[in-house]
Amino acid sequence: MSTSPAAEAARRRTFAIISHPDAGKTTLTENLLLAGGAIRAAGAVRARGQARRTQSDWMKIERERGISVSASVMTFDHDGLMFNLLDTPGHEDFSEDTYRTLTAADAAVMVLDAAKGIEPQTLKLFEVCRLRDIPIITFINKMDREAQDPFELLDEVSSKLALDPAPLYWPAGSGGRFKGMLDLRSQQFLPYAKKSSTDEEGHPDAVAFNGNAIVQYLDPDERSELEDNAMLVTEAGKPFDVQSFLEGHMTPVFFGSALRHFGVDQLLAGIGAYAPAPKPAKASKAGAETHVAPGDNEVSGFVFKVQANMDPNHRDRIAFLRLTSGRFTRGMKLKAQNTGKAMSVNAPIMFFASDRELAEDAFAGDVIGIPNHGVLRVGDSLSETGALRFAGLPNFAPEILRRVRVKDPLKAKHLKKALEGLAEEGVTQLFRPMIGSDFIVGAVGQLQFEVMADRLGNEYQLDVIFEASPYAEARWLVGERADVEDFENKHKSAMGRDIDDQPVFLGKSSWEINYVAERYPKVRFERTKERG
Repeated sequence: MSTSPAAEAARRRTFAIISHPDAGKTTLTENLLLAGGAIRAAGAVRARGQARRTQSDWMKIERERGISVSASVMTFDHDGLMFNLLDTPGHEDFSEDTYRTLTAADAAVMVLDAAKGIEPQTLKLFEVCRLRDIPIITFINKMDREAQDPFELLDEVSSKLALDPAPLYWPAGSGGRFKGMLDLRSQQFLPYAKKSSTDEEGHPDAVAFNGNAIVQYLDPDERSELEDNAMLVTEAGKPFDVQSFLEGHMTPVFFGSALRHFGVDQLLAGIGAYAPAPKPAKASKAGAETHVAPGDNEVSGFVFKVQANMDPNHRDRIAFLRLTSGRFTRGMKLKAQNTGKAMSVNAPIMFFASDRELAEDAFAGDVIGIPNHGVLRVGDSLSETGALRFAGLPNFAPEILRRVRVKDPLKAKHLKKALEGLAEEGVTQLFRPMIGSDFIVGAVGQLQFEVMADRLGNEYQLDVIFEASPYAEARWLVGERADVEDFENKHKSAMGRDIDDQPVFLGKSSWEINYVAERYPKVRFERTKERG
């Protein structure tokens, strides 16, 4: 088999799963790994008789709460393709990490709860996909429970997301009446059997919808209803067009039940068939804009996530590098664009959630973990020459600001180091006010503070208190240097610096920010900041 960078990149399907909390994303992740042969039973790793729990949730707080807090990567080979599944946190308090993970994906699977349709969090994540031109595949989950009318669900996708839904299957009933689904292209009927995903037999084989065997699964009324609905959806909707999907105008729609492992094989086949291989990435080189193609010889990539202490026995920090070109081999030297420093990557990791193995080689579309001690940060660009810089990753203005202090004043120095470490990982944002010695930490949701307290206690042995802060909003200042400095000098009590030493205005309210912004038209008060 050819191992040219271009041929290998063409085999890659790097995708993320986005959903509202509780739509069944974690169960779907598990069952995709099962369908791809990566695990033997949902929740249990192949040949490792460990206690059953979701394979992608490895952080202590995640296990206790049953939610995904930290995005992880799972790689598996199936049907001649290499799948890189990026698991994103589904909890609404973890949107920032989710946003960053989406920058490393080439496609997204949007999971909808058949009873609830599109929920606010899904909408937010969808907007990030649109911002990044990421094509979306829709999976309508939990059909084995009472669901909304499928036509209403499609209308919602069409009206709320401005996407043309193109169902490739059509369900027969839902809840207790759910009998299976019809493949609208082959006219094969896939019967549903109420079994759990751990059952060996799985679901009955597909039968021809117009054949004699269909009577085993559908009575004449059910068959007639399915036929009418299938005809209606085929005639009323637009047929699935791959080009339109890749351009972000259309979404192929799959139905199923992740919990019962129904429809998951079809979804995986759809991802393999339609999700794009890695595309050329925008970059700048010596100040000029350029494009880096997956088949280029130079190895390059960008860090979209940093995770500390994946292995509590080794105080490690792993940078997640999404490769954009070339053939990476173990032991290679890569340079960071911002520092020009070369580093030998001697122990790169391929991920299977928290299980890991050494990566001997990797190609565009793959995600490798690079162990380092605080050298690499979110948004860093790496390449062999060190000359390439990829478009930065967004930081979003935090929605909650808190003062943080350590109960033992003798550990104040340790607190500074620990907070800087978490900020470099992107767990939180850290602001140092110009006046006063307290740190201000910013997060997009309350749960982040609980994760921070948990990690500061477990990893750094620091007992901390989060207190109300006098600030409600933070904005990055952008403009001519003289204008920004003039503003800073006049508003010292409300000024701070972030982890990159960028000036930040800390406002007591959004009204104050609007008022100040009107008085200083030469300074922009930005809600987002790109790193890179």
